[in-house]
Amino acid sequence: MPATHHPQLRVAAVQATPVFLDLDATIDKTIALMKEAAKQGAQLVTFPETWIPGYPWWIWLSAPALGMQYVQRYNDNSLVVGSAEFQRLAQAARDIGIWMSTGYSERAGGSLYIAQALFDDQGRVVKTRRKLKPTHVERTVFGEGDGSDLAVMDTAIGRVGMLACWEHLQPLSKYAMYAQNEQIHVGAWPSFSLYRGAAHALGAEVNNAASQIYAVEGGCYVVAPCATVSKEMVALLCTDDLQRQLLLEGGGFARIYGPDGASLGTPLGEKEEGLVLADIDLGTISLAKTAADPAGHYARPDVTRLLLNQTPGDRVVSQVPAGMAAPVAANEAVAAEPAAAMAE
Repeated sequence: MPATHHPQLRVAAVQATPVFLDLDATIDKTIALMKEAAKQGAQLVTFPETWIPGYPWWIWLSAPALGMQYVQRYNDNSLVVGSAEFQRLAQAARDIGIWMSTGYSERAGGSLYIAQALFDDQGRVVKTRRKLKPTHVERTVFGEGDGSDLAVMDTAIGRVGMLACWEHLQPLSKYAMYAQNEQIHVGAWPSFSLYRGAAHALGAEVNNAASQIYAVEGGCYVVAPCATVSKEMVALLCTDDLQRQLLLEGGGFARIYGPDGASLGTPLGEKEEGLVLADIDLGTISLAKTAADPAGHYARPDVTRLLLNQTPGDRVVSQVPAGMAAPVAANEAVAAEPAAAMAE
């Protein structure tokens, strides 16, 4: 019998500040970081939650009415799947020859979604997904994903999955991913700059622990990119001393964890921009899974089981009477190509 192939590769977790509220400039910076990752030998580079065009921090700082000043700009600079800007990312992955996962604010129709995309080193879209449930006040900006967004993709570099931020605190969502034999998990975070000292659950200690526990529970590698907040962002978003206490500069705590929970690579200072890099060997996963496979030999399905509904959650279902041609919506031609690209 042929020997099982266990990919070995270098992975990179980005820790950087986006060009806040600027779609094109953030894509420029994304491509520059992709080139730097490839220069340092990475075959996979990962970017934070809503990296494009940045996380909407104002929702945590003031009343919704005061945040309305950012709404149009944020919508205009959010990324549309299949757009020219989206294709720039795909082309960069192909030109550089690197796998890339990025977080972005997705604009679809009149709504926004916290989304992630995985491109292969040929520029093909392997998967796009949306955060299943936006967290707390994020729900004033973003819509929800559906069960099709809890997916692990079988690729040339291993079985890859993605989640964003506090999806790593959702036990059933995590279990759904573990059950698909995930090997490389991209856990994207927006920065740990908020409510420092006042809300421990939002800080680096708890949330890096969530990434670390995910690695141990899932018996997989976790690549956890994390954005930073710049002085310029604080100056733009914080207009009084209270707000400047609520949102601090820095907050970058990008990490990579092995399937035994070991921290891999060299962390950066929280205000520092750059890459955390680690060499990984998927063959070592069997050592972790031998000890504990929570969706396999370590499970008790006779006691507890998970029902996973991966049906896409279409908002509108059109019914056409027999004998009549289906009407063509104005946006169907635009939507067709992205929908095909999102197919696994």
